[in-house]
Amino acid sequence: MALLEVKNIKKSFGKTEVLKGVSFSLEKGQVLAIIGSSGSGKTTLLRCLNFLETPDAGTISVGDKALFSTGVKYTDDQIRENRLHFGLVFQNFNLFPHYSVLENITLAPTLLNMGTHEQIKENAMHLLEQVGLANKADSYPYQLSGGQQQRVAIARAWAMHPEVLCFDEPTSALDPELTGEVLRVIKGLKGEDRTMIVVTHEMDFAKSVADIIIYMADGVIEEMGTPEEVFDHPKSEKTRAFLQGFQETF
Repeated sequence: MALLEVKNIKKSFGKTEVLKGVSFSLEKGQVLAIIGSSGSGKTTLLRCLNFLETPDAGTISVGDKALFSTGVKYTDDQIRENRLHFGLVFQNFNLFPHYSVLENITLAPTLLNMGTHEQIKENAMHLLEQVGLANKADSYPYQLSGGQQQRVAIARAWAMHPEVLCFDEPTSALDPELTGEVLRVIKGLKGEDRTMIVVTHEMDFAKSVADIIIYMADGVIEEMGTPEEVFDHPKSEKTRAFLQGFQETF
């Protein structure tokens, strides 16, 4: 049974159809990379999965629980509960500037009573060790580089123990020299059997870390397959045209 099942998700803003019926599934521990040009619907899809946007139609299920289904009215409490199944790492970090690194990571678990103070702090420090920032626990975001802030954001998202961790262009706001450190952390998370969805423009990274590649164009999945299938043997003319600009990466 798939951990995540997404069926026929549609989303429009006014008269503009952004998602025109997107379907895919993920097994536990798989990494899905979503690629495509700006405006193809990648970020809107992530926002629908995280319930920052409400789909117009379709279903979203995690395990045997339906989190969203067309026609069902959800209360604010149900939406907040469903959102906990997913973690989202934003492009621009979105850390709280007036909180220390440790406080940024422990705030939400504390508010949701996800353990004792000692347990929550211990887990946060473990996560900081995993992302290589245990020595920055008492620092504030302004004291960190962009790459360090993004690594803190990854630890903060994972502190909520989501079934699926989502990344929305996690390196797009970083200088090239800082991109590698963030991508290495994400690769390390894969080694721990974590289920992830990564929207990225880093083609080499997508090819090396993902189990499944989705190429989106004009609000639909134009092509889906293994990295070898999509990058080395694309079937769609749109996919081939998109990848031509990245050939020097491979």
